Amino acid sequence: MRIAINGCGVAGPALAWWLGRAGHDPVIFETAAERRSGGYVIDFWGDGYDIADRMGLIPRLSEAGYVVERLDTYDSAGRRTTRVPGKVFQALTDGRYLSIARSDLAAVVHDACGGVETRFGCSVTALEDRGDRVEAGLSDGSRETFDLVIGADGLHSKVRELVFGPEERFEQHLAYHVAAVTLDGYRPRDELVYVSHTVPGRQVARFSMRGDRTLVLFVFASHLMGGEPRGAAEVRAMLRQVYGGMGWETPAILERIGDPEDMYFDRVSQIRMSAWSKGRVALAGDAAACASLLAGEGTGLAMVEAYVLAGELSRAGGDHVAAFAGYEMRLRDHLAKKQKNARSFAGFFAPKNNATLFLRDWMLRLTAVPFLARLMLGGMLMQKIELPDYGL
Repeated sequence: MRIAINGCGVAGPALAWWLGRAGHDPVIFETAAERRSGGYVIDFWGDGYDIADRMGLIPRLSEAGYVVERLDTYDSAGRRTTRVPGKVFQALTDGRYLSIARSDLAAVVHDACGGVETRFGCSVTALEDRGDRVEAGLSDGSRETFDLVIGADGLHSKVRELVFGPEERFEQHLAYHVAAVTLDGYRPRDELVYVSHTVPGRQVARFSMRGDRTLVLFVFASHLMGGEPRGAAEVRAMLRQVYGGMGWETPAILERIGDPEDMYFDRVSQIRMSAWSKGRVALAGDAAACASLLAGEGTGLAMVEAYVLAGELSRAGGDHVAAFAGYEMRLRDHLAKKQKNARSFAGFFAPKNNATLFLRDWMLRLTAVPFLARLMLGGMLMQKIELPDYGL
């Protein structure tokens, strides 16, 4: 089957890879003129790691990623308040845990697709399901016919909007916003250490990356910013307003964010839908069931969804109705649990008040004790789903 995939993030290329293994002809469409860079660093473990292993990608991902040695938190005066050894996460996942820029993960997966046709600067803008095929209108003005169309175009999915309706029907805002920027030559550097400073409702964190780059991540309660900023200049002004008066390195970071080209800014939201498919169109990744950036496992879940969707199509012999039903049946409960975990975990980044911040810091200190770490983090890090072998 000829299958259009809208989106060249993580879910889209992963799906294309597995569809190619199953003998299908995928075509990836991507709004951006080239592969995206920048963004933020994610933690990669669990089922998604297992899927990447089946794809033979772990050596490449290990080269591109990082094994974090510590998580350190600091107070306003620059005094360290907690230190969590990275070996905690390695122990709970049997060493199958790494941190990697989301854009680097996407690049590794896309590179693995080899000869899969990818059209940058061109995306799906209209869809007409004709029963036996789907006609797609493209942003370059052309129209093409496909057997299936998959929306792997993220939280703000165009395919979802075209087929299921406006985003506001499905988006559940978690009352936080996030911004990320990469700074060149920032000092100080703490190699392989994730460093953060938190006050009620606000967190700023940094991580030193290769090439003398430093990722800075801002997570904050949405009510602190007033109206929604538009454009990079307004985002920078808003960050200076929201984070003004914070201690630690915050003033120096705000001074450095001048005019970055790779500023990332968005709401922290989930997508909750009663169905992920309609006719010959289906959704995958964040377009279907975004758990939110703060879940820490969204990219891994996207890898799992891609594998199961391609596998169910193969198992059903191309019967998309049966395949889409199997895809949802196998994953819906699991993804719902991940979304529930993410909602309860959101306050970890920017606790609402000093009492919850104090409690969070004490919990971080306790993770240095192995059995307590397993008790507190094991449910999140070790929760996995039994995945079938589709013979791909």
